[in-house]
Amino acid sequence: MKKVSILILAGVFVLVLANMGQKIKKADLPSDLQTAVFAGGCFWCVESDLQRVSGVYEVVSGYAGGHIKNPTYKQVSSGKTGHLEVVKVYYDQQIISYRQLIRHLWRSIDPTDSGGQFSDRGAQYRPAIFYKDQEEKMIAEEEIKRIDASGIYAKKVSIEVIKFDKFYPAEEYHQDYSDKNPLRYVFYRRGSGRDKYLNKIWRGDLTKVKLDETSDKRSKENFIKPSDQELREKLTPLQYKVTQEDGTERAFANEYWDNKQEGIYVDIVSGEPLFSSIDKYDSGTGWPSFTKPISKKKLLEKQDNKLFYSRTEVRSPAADSHLGHVFTDGPENKGGLRYCINSAALRFVPKNQLREHGLGEYESLFDK
Repeated sequence: MKKVSILILAGVFVLVLANMGQKIKKADLPSDLQTAVFAGGCFWCVESDLQRVSGVYEVVSGYAGGHIKNPTYKQVSSGKTGHLEVVKVYYDQQIISYRQLIRHLWRSIDPTDSGGQFSDRGAQYRPAIFYKDQEEKMIAEEEIKRIDASGIYAKKVSIEVIKFDKFYPAEEYHQDYSDKNPLRYVFYRRGSGRDKYLNKIWRGDLTKVKLDETSDKRSKENFIKPSDQELREKLTPLQYKVTQEDGTERAFANEYWDNKQEGIYVDIVSGEPLFSSIDKYDSGTGWPSFTKPISKKKLLEKQDNKLFYSRTEVRSPAADSHLGHVFTDGPENKGGLRYCINSAALRFVPKNQLREHGLGEYESLFDK
């Protein structure tokens, strides 16, 4: 085998490893999740991209917008049923908003191509946002105007906004395709031109279009990660190393390991509330330790095999900051868990300052 072929296969293998094990899959979806339906060409790709967004619990590939019931892939791909390949996104609106989902959608598709997406041509592959009510329609139209006016694209944004009617799940072999068939998926995606286009448009900066609080009155709940340049300006070298490069600070030589004040610990990157002093205890390790997160919504968990044994890493839901690890040697009367967190990943808000920091809703936690 030629050297160049070996290098190509090695590159594909690396991409496969990067794609595996990253999805946030939930067997039993919480009842309070919201749903959104988007079209962006090949549903394998859009499903894979959106599944990795913080706050998204599940993404299902399927069909919408057509005129027959229970269409098959063969029927839809013929272009004769009127359906589009779509994904149905199940998301937690306490972590990510509908508006933010659309902003992530831009980073997966070409909204200026109404004739299909990349190598897939035809009306069944055109991009679209399906809205369920007038609020979603308004948000979609606002975001289209916003991205169009940004000057990111050389052509006018032409993505459709369509009233949602019925979603039909695609055949089982299409679900989680990037996990079930990683090699085929990577070869297809590379060959389609999707990644080449997206890398050219976004140049690796996934926060090029940021939240604008004036355009989203619910911004208090819409925690988002700033751009890398902003983070380097905002964070200390240690805070950046811990949150962005999965670093670890020194034990007993960090800001909050022995902090006994009442208050809330938030993500240093996004400001999202993470832990309460009520659940903090002295574990003797030299790092801030908690028995549970502040919210019933779980932190993101990921297996960490960097050392000679496996650990469970914890990351913040919205900004995806590295926080620390969770262990099973915590107080048994409090559930048995120990969230061992880096002070450098946190900012502490004292109880008497919660309201001025927009965290007044947590004051009741400290009522005697």
